[in-house]
Amino acid sequence: MKVLIMSDSHGLTQEIGMITDRHKHEVAAMIHCGDSELERKDPLMKDFLAVRGNCDYDAAYPNDVVENIAGKRFFLTHGHLYNIKMTLMNVAYKSEEMGADIICFGHSHAAGSEMIDGKLFINPGSIRQPRGRIEKTYAILELEKDQLEITYYDLEGKIVDELRNTYQFE
Repeated sequence: MKVLIMSDSHGLTQEIGMITDRHKHEVAAMIHCGDSELERKDPLMKDFLAVRGNCDYDAAYPNDVVENIAGKRFFLTHGHLYNIKMTLMNVAYKSEEMGADIICFGHSHAAGSEMIDGKLFINPGSIRQPRGRIEKTYAILELEKDQLEITYYDLEGKIVDELRNTYQFE
């Protein structure tokens, strides 16, 4: 099963539509980790599990979401309420409270993934203003039993090889 993850699109609409159209037939779920700057009722956001970022003003977005997908418990947040630009410790504690296996967040605009204490942390980067890379990125997580493969893509749909990782749940 595959899950599309994006964040920090900051008002982009054509790009969200393009990415959705490109992958909607291959993914079982789509996640937006905040700062879409679109209203929750915007048609582009209707198929996304989405959270509120520091630049989102529509209170219809929750700050956090916990969702079971493919037998794994996902914790979704933007990250600004957990100071993720400085440390993952706060969001790690919150995800522990929530019983999460996979933590998806944005805010820093820095693409990357990391397994810490048996939990997978994923930041898909930004499709508008990346930091630390030139590519504007989003990610697709493939879950197969206890193996997880994360693949990052640029806006054109080209794989960003150096960000690709495979993880095992213990």
